[in-house]
Amino acid sequence: MRVLGLDVGSRTVDAVWLKDGAVVDRAVFDAGCEPQEVAARLVGRRPSDRLVATGYGRHAAAERFGAAVITEIGAYALGAAHLFPQARAILDIGGQDTKVIRLGAAGRVLDFEMNDKCAAGTGRFLEVMARALGVALDDLGAAALAADSAAAVSSMCTVFAESEVIGLIHRGESRDRIARGLHEAIARRTITTLRRVGALPPLLFAGGGARNPALMELIRAGLDGVVLAAPEPQTVGALGAALHGSREPV
Repeated sequence: MRVLGLDVGSRTVDAVWLKDGAVVDRAVFDAGCEPQEVAARLVGRRPSDRLVATGYGRHAAAERFGAAVITEIGAYALGAAHLFPQARAILDIGGQDTKVIRLGAAGRVLDFEMNDKCAAGTGRFLEVMARALGVALDDLGAAALAADSAAAVSSMCTVFAESEVIGLIHRGESRDRIARGLHEAIARRTITTLRRVGALPPLLFAGGGARNPALMELIRAGLDGVVLAAPEPQTVGALGAALHGSREPV
């Protein structure tokens, strides 16, 4: 059976195609202003017998394409358990939210916390900070790692943090040190959330945030245990959606 798992997120639309339970293709596209049109291109890319959608746009995908749906929490749990059966927690830093999930055996969800009301510490937050610093988003993590110390950043509100960063630049602060301070602030906030939920290692770091080398290093340093890196971190949810479809009757 051919199954397409579609994760229609706030910043990207991610897809995983399975054939008889094996991954045959993956894709990550910018969602742009019309995520459902991006989703339509992915739906037409390969034939599928079943489509399962997750993410912000899953219900719109269900209406447009006749997709079955699964929550983001459930999809990430299935994807993580498939990739790393030993994982007991998931951290997903996405475009507009952060998810922390505590897992039991076989990917069973025990608890979770989702920061979806504020962009603090998410990809959107880092996009705004990179623009304020005049650094490409893909280079922001490397800039943070290049600093031997961090500038103090007190606010995690995107609007206030941007003003704070601009003020630090005007005072002559190093951009690398500011980048380091921003990443350390995100890591502290994230680790606090992980501990509050009881999400302990082995932990799978997923989502676009896992592609940031500074975040990966700081999360690993702040946790006493193994932090796992998914080979394609942005497609963990799409993989879980596809796995859900392959396990359910058509």
